[in-house]
Amino acid sequence: MAKKDRQQMEIVERGDIFFLYRPRVGETDPESLSDVQRFFVVLRPEHAKKVRLLVVGRKRLPDAHEHERNWGFVSAIAGSAAALEKDLREETYDTKTRGRQRLPAARPAGEGRYLVALLNGQLHLSYALELPERPSEVQRAFKIAPQASFALSVKNPEKPSPPGLGLEQDQEPDYPDRLQREFRGRRFAREDIKLLDVQGAEFILVGARTDPEKAYNIDLDVEKEDERHSEMLRELKMTKSRHPIEPLFSGEWA
Repeated sequence: MAKKDRQQMEIVERGDIFFLYRPRVGETDPESLSDVQRFFVVLRPEHAKKVRLLVVGRKRLPDAHEHERNWGFVSAIAGSAAALEKDLREETYDTKTRGRQRLPAARPAGEGRYLVALLNGQLHLSYALELPERPSEVQRAFKIAPQASFALSVKNPEKPSPPGLGLEQDQEPDYPDRLQREFRGRRFAREDIKLLDVQGAEFILVGARTDPEKAYNIDLDVEKEDERHSEMLRELKMTKSRHPIEPLFSGEWA
């Protein structure tokens, strides 16, 4: 990156990033993306009181090398990572036509460090994995590379969504006036990460870099982790009895 670009880059947020997936209803032995209902990303900023649970479309990250773009939305905002765990547990419910249905618990699929930087007026979300130590089939399926960066833009709820994308009107975010003004009438805002601090916020991720530490001259502060020291299991209060943890350490489906 040119020296001029480095001077125009401002790091606005750092923290822990967690990747999870939830199998489809009734699926007890997922083996591929077709067996998955949703793919989640948790952003836990340092020194912040809000933790974000994101749902990413296509049930995977966009390919950074191919500069793919994926839509997503903020599913929940909580005061702690542990408070989100209840939304990720197994659920059972009754239907008139199929009887009792079981929605499996979410599985952890990756853990690492992230930062959000403002570069030339555009937010970029960069991450580097700490777990699993050797990414395998699960990480490949969800396009969770050892590290990657994405341009991040947040959609204006007052503007229409592309056909086939977007939340229902009653699910869209209700921004306070001070945040809604950040859009300045534009379809997307690209400068303020606080726009993701509202449930229902919609965003676009566009693959940007496969080596953000080198490309942006940044340090993602990764540390060597294992099961005993996993931030994900500790902060989300994930227990083996509720959430199969094999994908996080071996990269194998569970």
